[in-house]
Amino acid sequence: MPITYAYPQQGGIWRLNTQSQAKGQNIWAQLKKPYLYTWGSGQYGNGVGQGGIASYSSPVQITSSVLWSNFAHTTNGGAVATKADGTLWAWGYNGNGELGLGNRTYYSSPMQVGALTNWLNVSGSYSVLAIKTDGTLWSWGKNNYGQLGLNNTTYYSSPMQVGALTNWSQVCCGPLYSLAIKTDGSLWSWGVNGGGNLGLGNRTYYSSPKQVGALTNWASVSASVHVLAVKTDGTLWAWGKNQYGQLGFGNLTYYSSPKQVGALTNWTSVSSYATVTAGIKKDATLWMWGRNLYNQISLANTGITYYSSPKQIGSLTSWQKIIVTGGSVLATLNQ
Repeated sequence: MPITYAYPQQGGIWRLNTQSQAKGQNIWAQLKKPYLYTWGSGQYGNGVGQGGIASYSSPVQITSSVLWSNFAHTTNGGAVATKADGTLWAWGYNGNGELGLGNRTYYSSPMQVGALTNWLNVSGSYSVLAIKTDGTLWSWGKNNYGQLGLNNTTYYSSPMQVGALTNWSQVCCGPLYSLAIKTDGSLWSWGVNGGGNLGLGNRTYYSSPKQVGALTNWASVSASVHVLAVKTDGTLWAWGKNQYGQLGFGNLTYYSSPKQVGALTNWTSVSSYATVTAGIKKDATLWMWGRNLYNQISLANTGITYYSSPKQIGSLTSWQKIIVTGGSVLATLNQ
């Protein structure tokens, strides 16, 4: 019988980078060396090459000795990843063409996307966004709300360039919408906007990138049904849906424009999934808030359904990275 823990449990020595993913029924992470491991459901192919049917309750390496640099999980059970040589690979669920292989065939082992060697980083949801080393932005997959940024709602099963600019630096796929940061520190969004998640002060859908405000000091962003972002000054900002207090404002009000969470200037990173949020401060303390359905917010108060403002998790000051999933949390400590 599966066990639910209300406190963090150690699972070996791992390195979670900003693209580590745990969506749906699969979890993907890296060891200190850049090898890629997976565990959980293999319904659509987990990259191990077991015909898409094997599930694992402990980590299994994907393609031994291969050095991976960046990876992302798609919502329905697919994955895309870049190798250290700059090539792009994909496997798993492909019903929307999100693997970028020019078809909608499922694959249980990594398949190379094209032949280029200049892929830099990727982010996935129902669609995929990727940046090349030349700063260009590319997208493919599901596009029912214009989340590919191509000024249409056509699905694409191969990478398509978003505009002609060469100054994109970070990408983040939310559920049916997209966020990206340029090298000048500006923040851009597009796609579905029913909860105000685009941060544009309205609930209008957009099929091409729109700038969020005029500021140029955005450092990082994490997207789910809501959005959390950190600025270069260490302040934390949130917007979008807030039905379980996941924005951290002490209320359940939705916001369609960025609003600062508290007044502190010591936030370094954030992670969000579904209606749960986690953040790490400069002192390496861990904080969480939002829905507590599966005791993800490990305060031992298992009867509390949600927290609408940040709560510190334990007293450790050595937290390094945090990845929130729909029903669990992955984190690494400095050791």
